[in-house]
Amino acid sequence: MIAALAAALGAWRTRGSTAVPAALWATCGALAVTLEAMLHAAGWLTDPARAASARLCVVALLVCPAMSVLGAKRPQHGIWQVIVASLAVVLAMPAASAEFVRPGSPPVLHIVVRVFLSVLAGIGWMNYVGTWRRVPATLVTLGGLILMRGFLPGFDAERAGDSSWLDASGAWLLAAGGMLAIMPRVGSSSRADALLEEIERPFLCLRETLGIAWTMRIAERFNGLAESRGWPCRLEADGLETGGDPLDRSWHRDAVRTFESIMRRFVSLAWLTRHQRGPTPAET
Repeated sequence: MIAALAAALGAWRTRGSTAVPAALWATCGALAVTLEAMLHAAGWLTDPARAASARLCVVALLVCPAMSVLGAKRPQHGIWQVIVASLAVVLAMPAASAEFVRPGSPPVLHIVVRVFLSVLAGIGWMNYVGTWRRVPATLVTLGGLILMRGFLPGFDAERAGDSSWLDASGAWLLAAGGMLAIMPRVGSSSRADALLEEIERPFLCLRETLGIAWTMRIAERFNGLAESRGWPCRLEADGLETGGDPLDRSWHRDAVRTFESIMRRFVSLAWLTRHQRGPTPAET
């Protein structure tokens, strides 16, 4: 439940960006973990096969946030959520098959599906390991892998929930990662001028929101235009690098306008305004 509350707060804090669906998927996944724990406590999942089917449904939701972020670009980010939901249904289908077609049998996953689950978890982690939220991302990934252990290559699905202390550890790792992810970070950049506020601040905020993959795509697009137009600035993973004559500001307005145009594929105008003069990137 702690992880669900943290994810719900994350959805509110990322409002105006295409990361909101991923935060909502994370909320659903955390609620599924809570519901499964409640069913176990009520004695409704004593059968190992049925417990494995319930765990597979939970796993199908836990991988949705990472999948959602992969399509976080307007205008296709909305329809992408249909693909994410379809993925969750496809992943959970072996559980339905085991429950209704082969009662008493655990769900059977093809090795390709097992590899896909582990790869998707790894992609989600790598997307944030280059940000300030690398520790929360690591905790959440470890917690997810522990909970989905029965459906990873080389593991037995029927033993997915055979260890209550492992399940508790995975749930607490999810909760700890979620809480750390929404905690404000102390400190900010010592540099301050209009260009850095209007470009670097929202760029770093989006890096913490969507991860390194999409922000590097933004940097690639911006840097290509900056080079073609002769602007003495480049976007890097850790912010904006400027050069040239510090008194020459003739190109600033065009650079900001171009940056905002690229960013609008991921955020709203209200989000940009809030982060250009709002909290530091470490506090979002």
